[in-house]
Amino acid sequence: MLRFRMPLLAAVAALAVAALSGCSGGSPTVDRPAKPAVSNVSPATASVVQTRTVTIAGHDLQNVTAVRFGTQTAAVKKATDSRLTVSAPAAAAYQPAKVDVTLLNKKGAAVASKSDAYRYTAGGGIAAQMRYALAHWKDYNTSEYGDLNPVGGDCANFASQTLIARGWTMNDDWYNHDAAASWSPSWGYVPAFDDYFAANASKYGFQKLSFSQADRAKVSLGDIGVFEWANDGYRDHIEVVDKITHVNGTIKISFASHNDDYEYRDLDETITKQHPGAGGHIWHLTRVAGP
Repeated sequence: MLRFRMPLLAAVAALAVAALSGCSGGSPTVDRPAKPAVSNVSPATASVVQTRTVTIAGHDLQNVTAVRFGTQTAAVKKATDSRLTVSAPAAAAYQPAKVDVTLLNKKGAAVASKSDAYRYTAGGGIAAQMRYALAHWKDYNTSEYGDLNPVGGDCANFASQTLIARGWTMNDDWYNHDAAASWSPSWGYVPAFDDYFAANASKYGFQKLSFSQADRAKVSLGDIGVFEWANDGYRDHIEVVDKITHVNGTIKISFASHNDDYEYRDLDETITKQHPGAGGHIWHLTRVAGP
């Protein structure tokens, strides 16, 4: 009799285990934390030089603190469970591309991504000017415009070249022919360049701005900075605005330039550390077209 009770008890125990495990016989269901996900990015297109407000829709987004557009990262302005608001930065090196949109947590770790979700387009003269500036701040385009460093400096020559890339055309007062075999003072000589802008301000829409925070709010990419190293009225140097950022309520401006050759030269560091007490101004170009 006992030999029949043992198999019966074993069968009952097996049924009990199966009941606890569910029909599949697998592990009991465990609740897991939800993971952020991106469903939509709007708007999804911008010029390579454009910074614009973007809305990202999805779920479980409330703990996302930053968003990476390709390689460029921006802090989140507002986050809810289903929506993020962020100021998408300009394209890296102002190059057209489709880029991934990646969500980051407070530790900087990626928590979600959407492939090719944001597109940078290359249209517009300012975009062309920026691409030229970043391509030639170090790699001089001597075959077309020569090098004026041996005769005093190439900074105005470089700035003028970027304006040609922007869509300007040479004229009888502003020109560089045959790789600097013939060039006008207003093209390659700093004081004459600045005087040319002053004389044509109303004709071409040039607005003279100071380095103050109030005036920096009006500065655009492609504008022209003029520097007086001794702040004595003598104009020594010219650069091209190639980055504008807002940091803790302060507007930071950077420039591309020749001699010194810079990709992103910070304005404040230039006038406080490199050339303490330096002065100058910025020509804001209110129109894409010039001469």
